[in-house]
Formats: sequence, structure tokens, C-alpha cells
Amino acid sequence: MMGDGAEMTSSAERRLGDRIIRELYRDPDYIDDAPLQEYVQDLFQALVRAAQARGELAPELQERFAWQILLGRDRSVNAFALPGGYFGVHLGLIGVVSTRDELASVLAHELSHVTQRHIARLMAQQGRQTPLMLGALVLGALAAAKSPGAAQALMVGGQALAVQNQLNFSRDMEREADRVGFGLMQPAGYAPQGFVAMFDKLQQANRINDNGSWPYLRSHPLTTQRIADMHSRIPPDAAPPAPATLEHLMMGARARVLMRPGVDTWRQWVAEPQDAGFAARPQAQRVPAWYAATLSAVQLADFAAARKSLRALQADVRADPAAARQARLLGAELELAAGDAPAALGHLQDGNAADATRHRPELLLRTQALLRTGAGGEMTAPLQTWLAAHPGDALSWQLLAQAWQQQNQLLRAVRAEAEAQVARYDYAAAVDRFKAGQDLAQRGGAASDHIEASIIDTRLRAVELLLREQAAER
Repeated sequence: MMGDGAEMTSSAERRLGDRIIRELYRDPDYIDDAPLQEYVQDLFQALVRAAQARGELAPELQERFAWQILLGRDRSVNAFALPGGYFGVHLGLIGVVSTRDELASVLAHELSHVTQRHIARLMAQQGRQTPLMLGALVLGALAAAKSPGAAQALMVGGQALAVQNQLNFSRDMEREADRVGFGLMQPAGYAPQGFVAMFDKLQQANRINDNGSWPYLRSHPLTTQRIADMHSRIPPDAAPPAPATLEHLMMGARARVLMRPGVDTWRQWVAEPQDAGFAARPQAQRVPAWYAATLSAVQLADFAAARKSLRALQADVRADPAAARQARLLGAELELAAGDAPAALGHLQDGNAADATRHRPELLLRTQALLRTGAGGEMTAPLQTWLAAHPGDALSWQLLAQAWQQQNQLLRAVRAEAEAQVARYDYAAAVDRFKAGQDLAQRGGAASDHIEASIIDTRLRAVELLLREQAAER
């Protein structure tokens, strides 16, 4: 526990992070988008591994913390670190960075705030305030970044100053996060110039437009000294960074479309490839435009236009395996939205068969398509394998529940529904579902699955304990 000026323990910080994340999962801006989530999480995990290899990440933190990215649909260019190894990334940031190196530089900076225990040190500075109160302050600060009105519900009176300062690190901490984060770039496989390019981009935005659309500038104030320090760290003989990958450009386009810019903007993006001279543009401009046109047409339910743009996109990225994969995923997403599950499966079968069980986007899309055809049972084993390694994947638990229901395995379906609630830290809802499973098992009598019933009993006791602890925090 945290005492007078004592640093918060890693276990207390993780519990605080879990409490904050439980609220963020309920935020309508939260988005579990499998392609974007995988792309950003993969970039981030490379940095985590580099931090571990360089001795920047203590084994205790590696084990206790979540190291998880949450995506927000917010259009602002922002990212932030939270207690317990959770990190928020707004789609606005993904949509504006030019290369994966720029995005990695922001992730490296935020990661370093956590590995250097900056959050715990800031929390300790709050003195006698409980972690519960600090959690409310952090939630208030996050709400204020989007809506000052919404934030008023989470903070009153003298707390306002604490809320304002809660996520604002000191200049020394910012410089330390710069230095440590910069050192992670090259070992993680990223060009360190991405740090400089991102600083230059943020500084340019600061000069042109600090009207609230770039909150990263306010929570991470840039100074001439910090910018010069990053420039000086680039070796004179450093190789120039590689241009943006087609996959990165496609993910940037995806983020911009999913920010919900409005029907008029979607229509403009659908029409853009028809502009005179579009075919003569460089591939790096055509590919994200085709991707945005396809996904925007899906949002507009104009599936004929979406299929036309998709065909052009597939032809343009055929020679790039990573980009071709994203095009296949987009094709499956398109056909599911259009109600043609067999066509969606056709897109997924064009790729590597192992991807259907090894990668989350393929796993989820294939399950959704097979559920539509009544063959969801085929995916129970792959989903169980995935969830054994990723028990916090609520959407996969939900799909597993549907697959069990299709096979009339109702007890297993109820348990999967309960586990989906556990994954979102909604222990009260999980207890309700586990108890429903107990009732179902009792009604089934001798015909019940006794192994499954025993698992439900065990899990119910464990989650009831978590619920009591949650109630004690309140």
C-alpha cells in the first residue's frame, strides 16, 4: 500500500489500473478493432521486449503489469500511460503519424514512463490520498481531455488542480522518458529518427494549431532543449529510415475511417479514386486511398462500390505480403457486413491456413463467418486454444459462447459468457452468469456435464472473492 510519500507498490498500482480500465471499457469511445489492435500491440510488444533486454524493465513489473494497449475512437492526437501497465492510444494518433517509427516513438515514450515508475512516483506525491481517489482523479483527467462537461461528474472543488496535474509528468520525467524511450527504438527494430520526426511534427502542430485538437502537447510539453536533445542523439552516419510500409499506410487509413468523421467525408473518400490523375499517383498514395474508399463504402452500406475499390486495392498490393493480408481481412469484413458469409470465408481461405488460428483478426472473422453459416462449432477448439493464452480477450469469449450455443452446449456457453464479463472486470455480471450456469447444471441432473459444472463452481468462488474485494475498494 501507499503511505506518506512512499512509492506505490506494483501490486497496488496494478489494482488501480484495473479499476480505471474497468471504467474505460464502458466508454463509448473504446474500440476493439482486431486489425488495428494487433498492429499497435505488435509494435508495442517489440518495445517491451527491448526494455526487458536492456534492463529497463524490472522482472516484477514484467510479471505483474498488463502491458496492454486500449484503443479509443477519439480523433485527437493523443496517447497516455496509465497505472498497472495499461496504455491508451487514440485513433487520431494512428491516423496522423507518417510511419510506424513515429508511432513507435510515442509508444516508447509512454512505455518508459511506466518502466521508470513515474506514475507510482507521482501517485506518492499525492500524500495520504487513497488509490481509489487517485483512480477517480485519473478518470477525471481522461474525461476532461474529451469533454470538460463530462469531467465535472468526476471531480469537484479543490480536486480540479489534482486532476489537471495527475497525468502531467515533471520536465525531468519527460526528459527521462525521452532518453529511455529513444534507447529502445533501434533494439526494437525501429529507426530512431522516428522520435525526431514525431517531435518535429508535434512542434509544428503547436505553432500552427493548439486549439484542443493536440492534447499530447499539453500533457507532454515540448521544450527547445528536449527537441535539440533528440536531434543530437541521431548519429551523423545513421542510415536514413525506411519509407512508410504499405501496411502502415493502410492502418492509418483504417483509423481515419473508424474515427467516424461523418457521412460527407466517407462519401468524399469513396469518390477520391475517381479523380482525374489518381492512377498516376505513387503507390504510397493510391493504396491508403483505395483502403479508405473500401472501408468508407462499407460504412455507407454501398457494397458494390466497396467491392470495386477492394479489387483495385488487391491488385495494387499483390506483391506485398503484409499489405495483401490486410486487403484480405478487409474483404472478409466487407462480405460479412454485406451478409455473404461464404464470400467472407473465401477471402480468408486465400491466405495462409495457419493464420486462421494463429492471428486474432483471422480467428474472429472466420468464427463470425462460420457462425453465420451454422458451422460455428468448427471454431471451438481454435478459440479455446487462443483463450488459453489470452484469457482477457472478451470478444473471443463471446464468440466461443455463440459457438457452444450452436452445438447446444448450453452450460459451456454460459461459462464463456461469464468469462467475457471477467475479462472486462465486471465481476458482478460474471457472478450472475456463473450462478445461471449452476442453476442450469442442477436442472440438467444426471445429464449435466459434471466437469463443466465443477469448473463453474470453482470459477464462481474465485470471482465472488474478486467482487468482494472490488466492493471493499468502493
